[in-house]
Amino acid sequence: MRGFQEVVVTSMKALYFKQHGGSEHLEYGEVAVPNLREGWARIRVLAVALNHLDIWIRRGWPGLSLPLPHITGADICGELVATSGDASSISIGERVVVYPGIVGAEDEFVRRGEPSVSPDYQVLGEHVWGGLAEFVDVPLANLRVARSDLSVEDSAAPNLVVTTAWRMLFTRGQLESGESLLVVGSGGGVNVASMLIGKAIGARVIVLAGGAEKSNRVRTLGFTEVVDYLEVPDWHREIMKHTGGRGVDVVVDNVGRETFAKSLKSLRRGGRLLTVGNTSGYNVEIDNRLVFGKQLSIVGSTMGSIEDWEAGLNLIAKHKITLPIDRVYSLSEGKIALERLEQGRQFGKIILKPDSN
Repeated sequence: MRGFQEVVVTSMKALYFKQHGGSEHLEYGEVAVPNLREGWARIRVLAVALNHLDIWIRRGWPGLSLPLPHITGADICGELVATSGDASSISIGERVVVYPGIVGAEDEFVRRGEPSVSPDYQVLGEHVWGGLAEFVDVPLANLRVARSDLSVEDSAAPNLVVTTAWRMLFTRGQLESGESLLVVGSGGGVNVASMLIGKAIGARVIVLAGGAEKSNRVRTLGFTEVVDYLEVPDWHREIMKHTGGRGVDVVVDNVGRETFAKSLKSLRRGGRLLTVGNTSGYNVEIDNRLVFGKQLSIVGSTMGSIEDWEAGLNLIAKHKITLPIDRVYSLSEGKIALERLEQGRQFGKIILKPDSN
């Protein structure tokens, strides 16, 4: 056993909210640092990437009950400053990245290697305080030494989205090399990760982007089949043209209400629609004749196991993939950064860095 190793920290700067709602409820200021739990580690945050999850949690939803104030932030690169409990192969002072899931009590889902299906599964920044702060506490088992060839920004960017994309595409979606993949929307982190990972494994990737600027940015990443949905409102017909009337094998649709029906129409017979989110709303309307007539599959997924995380990180390392960084802000500018994400103006990941760094 390695004993408690403490950096004396009693308070820290953080971006937090005391009530759910709009971005006007975000505050930047001093909060007390909680006691370090047994088996957990304390990380000095060097960089943290934003996700739509940060927005959804702040807005709240029926049944969500969090102790307030609350701090979000799941994608973290930092420095290990203290541990409590079991021995670790990682030394104090080393730069680390963090698996953003927290596995709960062992149940049938955990035993079969699918902890994110378990009702006890938690996400850093959703169920417990996250990394939009100077320090964050995480399970010791969630740490891996960060790659020495990456900046702190590039180290923070992929963790949640690569975990989510890997499970969605492969564990759930069974995507294979040579299949065609339509990614609906180009600005969000999971979608960009899906595009890059799909291309890396040899899938034919078609990207639906909103406007000339985002379409051009997608092309700079090496994608040649890009459809601008602002220019082509009936984009599902364009997808059919691109595929000779066959349709694509797989669609990634994390937009929801505004796109779901057209995504289903873009699929080939026997195709799969994969979804992990609903940025435009969750009340989707579908013609279920398409589902049974074309024998389509609608496959839901969320987050993933630590093995999914490691597999995703290994793949992007092998193929020298880094996620595009939209902008880097200081933590004190976090409200501005989150508003940019909420308005959908970003392309790639938005990164925050504590002002003390």
